[in-house]
Amino acid sequence: MVIGAFMVPHPPLIIPEVGRGEEEKIHRTISAYQEVGREIADMRPETIVLISPHQKMYADYFHISPGAGAKGDFGQFGARHIGIEAVYDREFRENLCKLAEAGEIPAGTAGERDKRLDHGTMVPLYFVNQYWTDYKLVRVGLSGLPFSVHYELGRRIQETAEVLERRTVVIASGDLSHRLKEDGPYGYTKEGPDYDSRIMDVMGSAEFGGLFDFSEDFCDRAGECGHRSFVIMAGALDRREVSFRRLSYEGPFGVGYGICTYEVSDRDLHRNFLDQYQKRERERLRNLREQEDAYVRIARQTIEEYIRTGRRPKLPEGLPKELYEVRAGVFVSIKKEGRLRGCIGTIKGVKESVAEEIMENAVSAAVKDPRFSPLEPEELDLLEISVDVLGEIEEIDSPERLNVKEYGVIVTRGYRQGLLLPNLEGVETVAQQIAIAKQKAGIGLEEEAGLARFRVVRHH
Repeated sequence: MVIGAFMVPHPPLIIPEVGRGEEEKIHRTISAYQEVGREIADMRPETIVLISPHQKMYADYFHISPGAGAKGDFGQFGARHIGIEAVYDREFRENLCKLAEAGEIPAGTAGERDKRLDHGTMVPLYFVNQYWTDYKLVRVGLSGLPFSVHYELGRRIQETAEVLERRTVVIASGDLSHRLKEDGPYGYTKEGPDYDSRIMDVMGSAEFGGLFDFSEDFCDRAGECGHRSFVIMAGALDRREVSFRRLSYEGPFGVGYGICTYEVSDRDLHRNFLDQYQKRERERLRNLREQEDAYVRIARQTIEEYIRTGRRPKLPEGLPKELYEVRAGVFVSIKKEGRLRGCIGTIKGVKESVAEEIMENAVSAAVKDPRFSPLEPEELDLLEISVDVLGEIEEIDSPERLNVKEYGVIVTRGYRQGLLLPNLEGVETVAQQIAIAKQKAGIGLEEEAGLARFRVVRHH
């Protein structure tokens, strides 16, 4: 069974041969790490499952390291003579992959690019190995999939440990925000310290349901590193009572380092955090659907019928008059668990009415957005849908005539054209807005481009 879990950071400079004295600035983190090593030795695990953000990461797949074992060193940080070697628990890995497949979680050993241990793995093991070496390792990477899928993978880790009757410790390796200070490696954003404060409250109290309250956009702006690691670890502790301790938090270099420990005891069916989150989410979406206007109802009904039957529905009767009589460009956006799941639109109306434009673009957003796989029927109850109806497009001669909250932007250079809607979460400046639109169009940031603006009426 899973007998314990640990949230730890992975700054290479914490290794004395790398830090060369700088590590003294995070001495509380070092002391806490040494305590983690002693606790793990006391637990005497047979297997350590280590989750690292610097293991190979895919958008829609969890990579679990294959083979008999691996080595690594801190050469890229100026200390090649400091090395780590690990023997993999192949039986645990094979069973985990089978259970993941049975649960339709995309995880496995395919896609390895570099078998060497990454620093997100080596830093924790550097401290563990000072106190306990009689274990085998399972090395798990992250993915771009929703937090809920990461939690489900954690559940499979717990299940594997129970099936094999293996004394297992889970280590969630991950720094916190990288944007705590202007002179830090990635500068400062207000979300940086906010993220660290919130995540330490969640992890320091073992109230893991709070992990689902962080939006993906917020995490991106905070520049966090370990959130998905922490979610997998939480899943491995699902329905388990834990004794928890917050050992340390520091951020002197502009990056947050937090350490918390969890010792597992009895079952506690009330600590089913994913089930609780999904129940709340279903209730929220039911309330949302009851408030949707005619524009969004058309989009949703079209998507649901097409995904379930493969047929496009007929234009419904009894809609507001303007939906039949007005022509306009329309964008249909689909979100799932706060993440974009599809978005397709037209700059100008190509159908006879806004209603038909919505229906056409709803199908395209559901199954033709090249960034995403087509929607599946089981996803339909989890979707948030919005419809943006574009107003008149006005060419402008200066970015000063843009406002990210009020206007969308169209950038054009030759045949390349990119559009970004207004009032999007995470887009705070006109410069950001133009840069994203250029990126979508394949226009270089330094290339000149024509600008146009437009207003939208957004329907939720």
